[in-house]
Amino acid sequence: MLDLDGTLLDSFEPIVYALNQTLMRFGHPQMTPLEVRRYTGRDDGTIASLFGDQWEEAHAHYLMLHDRHYLEQTKIMPGAIELLQWLHEERVPIAIVTNKGQHRAEVQIAYLGWDTLVGHIVGYRDGHPGKPHPDPVLAACRHLHVRPEYSLFIGDGIADMQAATAASVPAIGLTHSYSDDELSEVGATYCFSDLMEVHRWLKRPIH
Repeated sequence: MLDLDGTLLDSFEPIVYALNQTLMRFGHPQMTPLEVRRYTGRDDGTIASLFGDQWEEAHAHYLMLHDRHYLEQTKIMPGAIELLQWLHEERVPIAIVTNKGQHRAEVQIAYLGWDTLVGHIVGYRDGHPGKPHPDPVLAACRHLHVRPEYSLFIGDGIADMQAATAASVPAIGLTHSYSDDELSEVGATYCFSDLMEVHRWLKRPIH
């Protein structure tokens, strides 16, 4: 199982733009790109926690701005295609577990042509908890027909590690926005700097 934004995709250009424009509209200070990456990777990194009672209006404004160009502005993280293709060739079932809305995640995967590589997508849906709650990870395990302890979750955020750990799934942390220590403190079993390191680790001989 893999997270999407910040793990397989660098989707932060439209996220940073839309969030900062929304912050300005509602009289809040803007965030740097790193602050946005770290904020969205936290367990409380939601629009509601930023905008309080105005969150519904702010969320609608954010999505309006985000959705204009998010497909063409998204970049693929180094090593992502190679890792997905290798897992597919090795017949390892793959699921995406993301807090991005279900429809947007599905559209993004289709836009990239990854439909044949990804077996299932678990995105955010109204009425269902997102990460750091374990439910999305456990749902992916059920769809893949694999027991949690025999699976693996790769992500870059605090909420990723917390969700995987709560689901009894070993967690691999990518240190794009958080340090090894920060990710290990919330459950990461191992930490790597990028997906190429993860790929090499997965291919290592096991004695």
